[in-house]
Amino acid sequence: LILCVFYIIVNGQNTQDQIGIIIISHGDLSSSILRTAEKILGPLNDCVSISVDVAHDTSDAVRRINSAAQRLDKGKGVLILTDMFGGTPANLALSLLGHYNVEVVTGVNLPMAMKVFSSRNTELDKLAQLAEDAGKDGILLAGNILQKKSKS
Repeated sequence: LILCVFYIIVNGQNTQDQIGIIIISHGDLSSSILRTAEKILGPLNDCVSISVDVAHDTSDAVRRINSAAQRLDKGKGVLILTDMFGGTPANLALSLLGHYNVEVVTGVNLPMAMKVFSSRNTELDKLAQLAEDAGKDGILLAGNILQKKSKS
């Protein structure tokens, strides 16, 4: 118990109040994003990555997504991050809307994931908005930024 309390104090997170996170993508993108976030932030609780292979039957992916949504919802809901709107991972995630307390944000990238993992003690709709904003803010045309700095 003391170690658990110490972990919560050090990480600033009460895992009972956290929103669960599912990252779903084509191929290994989701697991790579989750592993990278853990290398930066340390071990993360109540999150899972799910890879979808469109060459295979999606029923296994649907089963894994449903199971993860049920398991990760500790009362505050689950945020699902997918790679692109209109793709199979996003379409499978969208099928959970109305059945579970979930929100879906597409276009997952590392800045979005980092923001989500560091802001999980808020409301689900607010976390979804933070995810969308961080994802967009993380996309920059580096050449333009460097040109502006060199002119200053």
